[in-house]
Amino acid sequence: MTINQISVFLENKSGRIAEVTRVLAEAGINLRAMTIADTADFGILRIIANNYEKAREVLEANEFTTRVTRVLGIEVSDEPGGLYKIMKLFKDNGVNIEYLYATLEQKDGKSIVIFKVANVEQGLKIARDNALVTISGDDF
Repeated sequence: MTINQISVFLENKSGRIAEVTRVLAEAGINLRAMTIADTADFGILRIIANNYEKAREVLEANEFTTRVTRVLGIEVSDEPGGLYKIMKLFKDNGVNIEYLYATLEQKDGKSIVIFKVANVEQGLKIARDNALVTISGDDF
């Protein structure tokens, strides 16, 4: 299972993230996870929303540039070494992790970590082969 993540490209100026969250809130979109990477001139806000199609539609209607990317959401044991176990599986199988971030969600005492991997199908296979629990967009 994969999740559709929305990347929103923003000018790096005061109030832009507030504007994104206002537009989504007014449309009844609930954010499940988010992270931002920035440079001096622009930022990329990455979000997981409860309804990515509606979120993307609303953002684009408000003149935000977006892109949808498939990512993996994997349950991680909330204990020392929980994340390492998954990182080692990916390393041992040659999976390149481009970035990752954690959500605020917890499920059955486990954290959910979002992984952007170079090869999603390979990442899914490793998850299945090792009985890792993957989260779909519907699970949020």
